[in-house]
Amino acid sequence: MSQDDSFSSPGAAETRADSPSRKPAPARRGSGTLAVALLLALVALGGAGYVGWRQWQQEQGRVAGSVALDALRLRVETLEHGANASDNERNLLRQRLGDADQVNRSLREELLSQAERTRNLEDAVAKLSEKTLSAHDAMLLDETESLLRMGKERYELFHDAQGAAAAYALADQTLAAVDDGAFSGLRQSIGAEREALAKSQPASLDASLATLTSLRAGMATLPLKSLDSTGSSSSAGGWSRIVAALDSVVKVQRTNGAPLSVADARFARELTAIDLAQAQAALLAADHDGYVAALKRADAGLAEQFDSSTPAVQQARAQLAALLAQPSSAPVQLGAAWTELRNLRAVHALKPAASSSAPAGAKP
Repeated sequence: MSQDDSFSSPGAAETRADSPSRKPAPARRGSGTLAVALLLALVALGGAGYVGWRQWQQEQGRVAGSVALDALRLRVETLEHGANASDNERNLLRQRLGDADQVNRSLREELLSQAERTRNLEDAVAKLSEKTLSAHDAMLLDETESLLRMGKERYELFHDAQGAAAAYALADQTLAAVDDGAFSGLRQSIGAEREALAKSQPASLDASLATLTSLRAGMATLPLKSLDSTGSSSSAGGWSRIVAALDSVVKVQRTNGAPLSVADARFARELTAIDLAQAQAALLAADHDGYVAALKRADAGLAEQFDSSTPAVQQARAQLAALLAQPSSAPVQLGAAWTELRNLRAVHALKPAASSSAPAGAKP
């Protein structure tokens, strides 16, 4: 309607202009039409602007979308590159892990071989040290056996309890240096025999030796018995009666007037001193029977040849009686420790042979 009105408006204006009676009315219509046209033009312009604005917005949206799409495409490409790089790195890491696994496997094999070599070396060193220790122990055991045998023979041959005890002490010290604990119980046997040797030695040995030494020294001063005296003696009896019968017929006396000659006195004193010396030797040799016999001979010599009525002779005989009254020590039976050592060494010598023959017998 607006276009028809715009097209019909000029003719109407002309017709209206021809009629003089209606002039003001066409002018009003023309202004209204112009306003309408202007309004329509504004509306069209607004529509065109709106359409253009919408198109511009669409174009901006397309541009923004293309930019976002490009950015998204770029991000996707970046992600693809990152994923490819990650895949490459993963493959590289997998390859490195494979290489590391192979290296670890080879290192493990080398470590196992080194452990086996070390074990073999330790076994070799242990065997070598065992041989060395066994040789060292064998030498010490040989020395211990020799000392025990030496102490036993010394006591049996010479009755030297002190020397035998010293040999047993050295044997105990030597056995203490042996590393094998199987021989530790042997030290108790050695200690028991040492204790028996110590008990076999009389406690008054030094005093007895000193007494015998003083008696030997006092033999030169003891008074001898007078041969001309008719007192009682050990030979009283038949001889006294014969002497009494012959006394009236034959008179026997020394020409020098002395009761005994010098040679006879020296002989009597030396015999008694020899008996005392034999008693000392028997005491040192632990020969109790010889010791007692020597003391009895010395006491008999004092009773027969010396004047028993004098205090010096009585004191000497009292000292001999005290020596005879001392208790005797029982002899010690040695050799148990030595036998035990030999048995232990024989048992240990059989162990290596048994251990070496066991694996051979176990094999088919």
